[in-house]
Amino acid sequence: MSTFEKVLFILESNKDVYTSGEDMAGELGVSRNAVWKAIKELREKGYLIKAVSNKGYRLSGDSDIISAEGIKACLTPGFDSAGEIFVFDSLTSTSDKAKELAIQGAPHGTVIVAASQTGGRGRKDHSFFSPEGGLYMSIVLKPEALFSTDSKELISFTGDAVISAIRELTGIEPYVDGINDLYVDGKKVCGILLESGSEFDSGTLQWIVAGIGINFDSDIGSFPQEVRERASSLFTRGKATVTKNALIARVIEKVLDRKQ
Repeated sequence: MSTFEKVLFILESNKDVYTSGEDMAGELGVSRNAVWKAIKELREKGYLIKAVSNKGYRLSGDSDIISAEGIKACLTPGFDSAGEIFVFDSLTSTSDKAKELAIQGAPHGTVIVAASQTGGRGRKDHSFFSPEGGLYMSIVLKPEALFSTDSKELISFTGDAVISAIRELTGIEPYVDGINDLYVDGKKVCGILLESGSEFDSGTLQWIVAGIGINFDSDIGSFPQEVRERASSLFTRGKATVTKNALIARVIEKVLDRKQ
């Protein structure tokens, strides 16, 4: 992990307090100048960082940029997904990337997140409009780590996991409509797609990828007309009561809950 990533993790983990450059340098074993350079780079990437003399640095509550460090900082202490979290500005599809990694042997709990997708899709290859403002994530699941490999049970469990995460953090109560869509007040806010890979000669299930797309604070007015009429978002832009990183972290925890 680079100094940039380590400084970001410290700031994401301590949003309510100021942390001095000296303290960060001591914790990371680097120079204060290295910390300053990391702060400068973070600001250049759009992070709003407050600085106060004799107090240090603090990440503004208005900063809501998706990052692996921000997601990890929001995970419950002691939670271990066993897999890495990869974050991209844009991908064709988080599920395509997750399947690629699964084929290469990525462990259970590997997470792919993107701020936007150019080729998001739902069931039967229907397109899933995926502009900035949404949460697009896919999680690699291994059969031996699951409570069941029955497709209906897993789809139902994944939907319930996302509903639980949204409810706990926002108070909003989505509901399932159809096989794998979540709605609020009659409008779709989330789509879920599970895909799998099997060994050809034996038919043995090798991996499952759970793809989840949530309209977080999406500009629904910019959606294509046919999508706009049936879609909604959890929040209007600038009115979110929780960060994207926090919701992603809670969804990860719920989907990877081993107590099922």
